[in-house]
Amino acid sequence: MSESKYESKITSAPCSAQQVYRVLSNLQNLERVRDLIPKDKIQEMEIEPDRVRLKVDGLAQKITIAIVDRIENDTVKFGAEGIPMDANFWIQMKEVSPVDTRLKLTVKAEIPFMFKMMVDKKLQQGLDQAAEMLAQFPYASWS
Repeated sequence: MSESKYESKITSAPCSAQQVYRVLSNLQNLERVRDLIPKDKIQEMEIEPDRVRLKVDGLAQKITIAIVDRIENDTVKFGAEGIPMDANFWIQMKEVSPVDTRLKLTVKAEIPFMFKMMVDKKLQQGLDQAAEMLAQFPYASWS
């Protein structure tokens, strides 16, 4: 196994870091986008302020994603349980102006060497897509 680190491209959300932080630091805000989650991929989802439990297609057990650390208006860190590798990720926010906050997602994971080549490109693409999606959230109206 080797520890791998992936970073998304930097995206821009048209609001303050405080508005982004308020939304991303409370996982119950996922209720606002529940209808956008593909029902064929996620069969069950239990949402609490600090954790989400998911039943994902193709995995026997539920996955738990939990907030493990918060740095106000700066970073929200997450840990994952129930996946076949050690992994964590975080979302960083940097306010450039009151109407421009830059976002970057980072993932660290222990990926078996034989799978690394297969998942590298897909993981990077998924991370970039997630960063783009997060930049589109209407944070100002949600906070």
